[in-house]
Amino acid sequence: MLKTLISLTDSTAQTLVKSITVSDQMFRLWRGLKTVVRTSPGNTHHYHTIQAIPRECTGSRISSRDRAQGRIPAVVFSQGLLEKNPSNRSPSRKQILTAERKQIRSIIKSVQLPFFCSTRFQLQIRAGSGSSVLLESGTVLPIKIHRDEESGKILNLVFVWADEGTELKVDVPVVFKGLEDCPGLKKGGYFKVIRSSLMFQCPAEHIPQKIEVDVSKLDVDGRVLMHDIEVHPSMKLLSKNESMPICKIAPTYIENPEPIKV
Repeated sequence: MLKTLISLTDSTAQTLVKSITVSDQMFRLWRGLKTVVRTSPGNTHHYHTIQAIPRECTGSRISSRDRAQGRIPAVVFSQGLLEKNPSNRSPSRKQILTAERKQIRSIIKSVQLPFFCSTRFQLQIRAGSGSSVLLESGTVLPIKIHRDEESGKILNLVFVWADEGTELKVDVPVVFKGLEDCPGLKKGGYFKVIRSSLMFQCPAEHIPQKIEVDVSKLDVDGRVLMHDIEVHPSMKLLSKNESMPICKIAPTYIENPEPIKV
């Protein structure tokens, strides 16, 4: 009976060790997946839901009062409302709102200012500040930030509805990488940015937060043209001349060089 008990104890211990090993492996796998999800740039807008409330009245005095209460006047509508040809305008779904200044500042800091107007966000319009009554919700894209020229404070925000399948025009920031390995710069050339953003028309769900351009192979006089940029097939570049350069490595010229003494 003692041998049987020892055998059972050994068997239980082995099972327990295997269980701990599997649990440890599962924890490591879960931790890795969590890290991947957190660092995925395509999911940025899912972490931020802008909370807003309707404005019954408009005007400079009303807007000043809202700002004094820590809120930012805002408006959201369908981008088709901006079409010059009235026959091309779509139903506006226009809403006059205010959003909490503290939340907007936090979001801009999180996604970084250059990418704020190329990032979609969830918007929830509630009946009042702190209310649980949801009047309307959807996905929006910021298209304009109005600031005070002296203080830099945000005065107004303009959004357009950016639900899936909606065709939008968006100005996408261009980010240049590989400068530290660029042979043209190592030879003394200097990097000249010609376009810091590109205008596209595409479905809302395919809007990139930024476009990365690798310049690590550019030599002196090398350049990257608009049509060199690889984007999603649904994205249409809104430019009359796609052969225009975005950036180039320009040679360094010495103006009025002193004559070499022999």
